[in-house]
Amino acid sequence: MNRNSLYWKFALIIGVTALSIWAFTPPSEKVRLGLDLRGGVHLVLGVQTDDALRLEVETTAEQLRQALADEGIHVTVSPALTEFTVTGVPSDRDAQFRTIADAHTGQSYDRTSAPGGYLFRMRPNVVVQTRRDAVTQAIQTIERRVDELGVAEPNIAAYGSEGDQIMVQLPGLHDVARAKEIIRSTAVLELKLVEAGPMPDRESLLQPYGGTVPADMEVLPGAPDPGGIPMYYLVRRVAAVTGNDLRHARPTLDEFNMPAVSFTLNREGVAKFSRVTSQNIGRQLAIVLDGQVQSAPVIESAITQAEARITGNFTQQQVQDLALILRSGALPASLTYLEEREVGPSLGADSIRAGIISSLTGLALVTLFMLFYYRLAGVNAFVSMVLNLVILLGFMAYLGAVMTLPGIAGFILTIAMGVDSNVLIFERIREELAANRTARQAVNAGFRRVFITIVDTHVTSLIAAAFLFQFGTGPIRGFATTLFFGLISNVFTAVFVSRTLFEAILSRKPAGTTELSI
Repeated sequence: MNRNSLYWKFALIIGVTALSIWAFTPPSEKVRLGLDLRGGVHLVLGVQTDDALRLEVETTAEQLRQALADEGIHVTVSPALTEFTVTGVPSDRDAQFRTIADAHTGQSYDRTSAPGGYLFRMRPNVVVQTRRDAVTQAIQTIERRVDELGVAEPNIAAYGSEGDQIMVQLPGLHDVARAKEIIRSTAVLELKLVEAGPMPDRESLLQPYGGTVPADMEVLPGAPDPGGIPMYYLVRRVAAVTGNDLRHARPTLDEFNMPAVSFTLNREGVAKFSRVTSQNIGRQLAIVLDGQVQSAPVIESAITQAEARITGNFTQQQVQDLALILRSGALPASLTYLEEREVGPSLGADSIRAGIISSLTGLALVTLFMLFYYRLAGVNAFVSMVLNLVILLGFMAYLGAVMTLPGIAGFILTIAMGVDSNVLIFERIREELAANRTARQAVNAGFRRVFITIVDTHVTSLIAAAFLFQFGTGPIRGFATTLFFGLISNVFTAVFVSRTLFEAILSRKPAGTTELSI
């Protein structure tokens, strides 16, 4: 055996080991613990994707109505879940109407004739994409809100076979109630023109309209008057300015030193705000939050500044949370809690302790067996197993993988896989020695003939682990992660490290020796 080659092999082993130790040191900072080990809350939320469809249809219908009005074509639009109707099209402007309508809806809606007008129905592929986009946007919004909460290492992902659920795992979280409220709050901020109100009841509000709500309007509740009587407003269904036009929001105080939220509009929002205020001087503009009118000041002049304020009967904590939610953006659809589990930190600590004890116990028992059955070669197996675990920890820490309770089970399985590889190699070497081969020939033949078997079993297991990670959730992915990295490190330690140790032993023996402690 070339000693220079042996030195390089040991240098590589020492280098990989040192890098692995550096990657996970100190473990309390470098190794990410999952929910089941650190404690926290596990939530599953359902996304009401119908809300996103309804909003998309209403927005498209209003944009079309406005575009037609700009051309002097005044129509009535009636939106539903995935379709809307347009009535009142003048017969002499029908061709122009169809041209404008197709320009606004041609890529997403099918247009057909309907009694008194036209029906625009959203195409099936657009319906599917809108639902999918709603879930994706909800995940992104929740991620921003959780980041504002300061939760370390959250896990937020799509969940469920239908793809309309979201799993949220928040390790180390203590104020669960506040987090749930912040995550779920739609925080839909809208500025809407007021058509009538405030009135103490819906009947009085709708009396001028024959007791029915016009198709392009809606009734919203407002804050109670000083006597505690709830008030109602009749407002435009489609908002003039929305939360999507916000640039920033922060807590502040109003003119009476009461908690309020100040928000700043982006350039597009300022343009919309300026247009609606300049065209509607003397009318009320309602500031609507989550479907409730917070205030409805009268527009006294065109407003071109970017900042406005939400006032109401808020506490300091409420305005802080509201500003946080507005900064993170509105949810595209409402959420419902389908599942909630809390894990206490003491339970997580107990799980870590039990996992460490079981891993060390398994390692000790396996080592005793290997020493008893394979003598000095058992030391070789022990060194390989320890390095395997060290490299596995380094892998997980460096790549930011999360350690979970099933992940600890993956550690123990990694020990078993490593022992299995060593047993295959050792038994093959014994067979070669029994066939009167020299120790060096037996070691070379043993590793050469078993190598394909080891690679085959490990590649098969790697494929299985990859499928578990891709299609599994939560605990299953934690197990798959540890198993995947463990298999990679096991090939290195069981084949390369173990053989290098055998070569180091044989380098001190005569070339033709047939003796080997195995």
